[in-house]
Amino acid sequence: MKYLGYSVHTGEENMHIDSDLLEKSISENIQDIVFRLYGWQPKCVSLGRNQKNINLPQDISVVRRLTGGRALLHDNEITYCCIVPVSFIQNGENIIESYKYISNILIKFFKRLGICLEFGENKKLTVNHDYCMLLSTGADVCYEGKKIIGSAQCRKNGYILQHGSILFGYDKQLLESLFHEEVKGITTVGEILPNLTREDFIKYFEEFIVNT
Repeated sequence: MKYLGYSVHTGEENMHIDSDLLEKSISENIQDIVFRLYGWQPKCVSLGRNQKNINLPQDISVVRRLTGGRALLHDNEITYCCIVPVSFIQNGENIIESYKYISNILIKFFKRLGICLEFGENKKLTVNHDYCMLLSTGADVCYEGKKIIGSAQCRKNGYILQHGSILFGYDKQLLESLFHEEVKGITTVGEILPNLTREDFIKYFEEFIVNT
């Protein structure tokens, strides 16, 4: 596995880095997993590739992702990006199977922290939900039935790019004011392990990834 260390960028910069990593994997025919962790500064809302524009305050930065899905507020979270050849994954052509293969990397890490995560259950989608974390599919990652990691995918020239949000904490009031929806059914690393700092989480994650 090729790992790029944690870094913090603007929303536009983060999406450019993800796109450049995908293009590099394709052009160099990299037959390995490329993985990175990153943060966002300032806080930013990312919209899914085909999602309609939504009304947001002018002081909130907005960027459009390579991947599908609904909007995410990137604030008190840690984002991951994983790029891998479809052929690297058994049954990689199957979208759900590829989501689970990549998400299992995260599940194994959380198990090292003593946290047992599981895949969510498919629920009927409500078209009114603009905020991604309020939706649940069989590829989402949950803790005791509450969503903690939301992910999205795109594919190009035999490669998969999957990135997603690992919630460390969230501002319920801000989320509800942005998306005009009640925020429920989600949890965070901070709620489960209140004594774990972001810095230690990143350090432990990097130690895990480089030895995977």
